[in-house]
Amino acid sequence: IDTPGHVDFTVEVERALRVLDGAILVLCGTSGVQSQSITVDRQMKRYSVPRLAFINKLDRSGANPFRVTEQLREKLHHNAVMMQIPIGTEDDHKGVVDLITMKSYVFEGDNGENIIEGDIPADMVDDANKYREVMLDAVSMFDDDMMNKLLEGEEVSEDMIHKAVRAGTLSLELTPVFMGSAYKNKGVQLLLNAVTRYLPS
Repeated sequence: IDTPGHVDFTVEVERALRVLDGAILVLCGTSGVQSQSITVDRQMKRYSVPRLAFINKLDRSGANPFRVTEQLREKLHHNAVMMQIPIGTEDDHKGVVDLITMKSYVFEGDNGENIIEGDIPADMVDDANKYREVMLDAVSMFDDDMMNKLLEGEEVSEDMIHKAVRAGTLSLELTPVFMGSAYKNKGVQLLLNAVTRYLPS
């Protein structure tokens, strides 16, 4: 807030990032990476703050988390890896498919308080498999055992994936990407689970 008696917003953010152990980089699902995103990201890098990315407002017109993830890679030079894909966008946004559990999570109720776990919608199975393969390939770079299992065509456990994601996140070499609509509490619960799993204690 650039008014007398108030410290500039950028300075406030920088002060906070000096003492944080981890952070969530929130991006708009429609606008994507904006100038303020670039500023905050630069500060996170300066203070070596591990971060997750959350693509918000997927219920807005024009929302496209795939495009925003690509902007993370191209504009901010992150090794951004989608951990989820959306079940619908704009008015059809219902929830996400988790690429680790390979389950769908639909959020119902006024505040998204009813989380319904289920099978991946039939018309999304191919996409889910495709993005899971991309995710596993990227994440395996941070765990030799996981990489060896994938090279040998073996299944990898959820715990092994979580371990590799955490290692990549803490090393600042991986940015896991989550998504949803914070206003309606869609996807926020899964994001908070990720905070406890991947960011410093």
